Amino acid sequence: MIITKKSLPRRTFLRGMGAAVALPLLDAMVPAATPLAKTHANPVRRLGFVFMPMGCDITRWTPPGDNLDTLSPILNSLGPVKEHVTAITNLELQNAYPGSHATSNSAFLSAAKAKLTESTDYYLGTTVDQIAAQQIGQATQLPSLELAMDLLQVVGQCDNGYACVYHNNLSWSSPTTPLPAEAHPRIVFESLFGEGGSMADRRAELRKKASLLDWFNEDLARLNRRLGPGDRAKVNHYLETIREVERRIQRAEADAAGNPLPDLDRPVGVPATYADHARLMFDLQVLALQGDVTRVITFQLARETSNRTYPEIGVSDPHHPLSHHGNDPEKIARMAKINQFHVSLFAEFLGKLKATPEGNGTLLEHSLYLYGSGIGNPNVHDHTNLPILVAGGAAGGMKGGRHVKYDKPQPLANLHLTLLDKVGIRLDSFADSTGKLDALSAPLGI
Repeated sequence: MIITKKSLPRRTFLRGMGAAVALPLLDAMVPAATPLAKTHANPVRRLGFVFMPMGCDITRWTPPGDNLDTLSPILNSLGPVKEHVTAITNLELQNAYPGSHATSNSAFLSAAKAKLTESTDYYLGTTVDQIAAQQIGQATQLPSLELAMDLLQVVGQCDNGYACVYHNNLSWSSPTTPLPAEAHPRIVFESLFGEGGSMADRRAELRKKASLLDWFNEDLARLNRRLGPGDRAKVNHYLETIREVERRIQRAEADAAGNPLPDLDRPVGVPATYADHARLMFDLQVLALQGDVTRVITFQLARETSNRTYPEIGVSDPHHPLSHHGNDPEKIARMAKINQFHVSLFAEFLGKLKATPEGNGTLLEHSLYLYGSGIGNPNVHDHTNLPILVAGGAAGGMKGGRHVKYDKPQPLANLHLTLLDKVGIRLDSFADSTGKLDALSAPLGI
């Protein structure tokens, strides 16, 4: 741990055998005689993306007014955080046509046309998250973090002649370089808190200890002698959150070890229910952002054409066939129930960001998250009138509680360009953009 007499460096770590925990922003990290208000006037800015597969029932998604005073059925769970959320109607992905599930996934962050191929000569475009990672991600341990919920081992072609790589990867660092996403909480946990040494060595040591945090007791004691009561409470809460996430991972692994018939559709050692797995992946994102381990995150709630069922909410139909509902009201209602479930997990995540103080604001106020799908009406593989939300706050000049409706379809790339601008990345264009979204681009201050 590096400590100066005047203040702690922002990049202060607790260190143990092959592991490191980056600390959240503390008052002790503010240089001596520097007013807090001035120090926090330009907080760290984060950018995240959550992908919802296979579109939705847009009639149950779309808010009824120009604000979010009244929420639609699918968005109802956003009530506690709606002042930080903007719903946007009438965005499109023209480069996703001719419509397919593969191009819905691949175009969501690239707004690019995928090369039609079943082989390894795939070609797409650099995604918006990776453009952000090249600039705001270079000061962190991980320039970006790619997460998913599914074990993606399929290769070859997955959809109408498109290679499975387009289904499996939201994030591309170049037109020919997809970035695989990780679905296993243990592997994500170790990527956030591992430092040096082999993973096998760290796991061998972990078997001798109750928790990864046991490695840091001596370093933590030295740190606490330098901190005031408020900072000590903040550090202790952060470390207890890490410990609880680790306990949940350990419980899931123990349950899997005792199950002679593992679920082959999900990684071994993840929580048994979808909701518990998703909450764990969202909580890992909170820790990654709070410790400034990364500032750019993508998360795929499920892959396109997923046949996952959701018995925990009473939906036994596989998601993909259900999305091709043929205008059957009962099937549409069950699909909407899945949509509502996914949004509710995102709403819980936003609530945790809102409840996490940072400087003179919160993690939610210092982050921007895009939530949505590359398909509008899944029954016809439509890529217009996409279900899109933007959540976050002041650091990016966003004002929430709104429903922004465009009379004519606007490229989703315009939103990507706008979000990049709000985290300090200035580009003249992105993919098929025609300009920033005027309704979102006016700086609103902090």
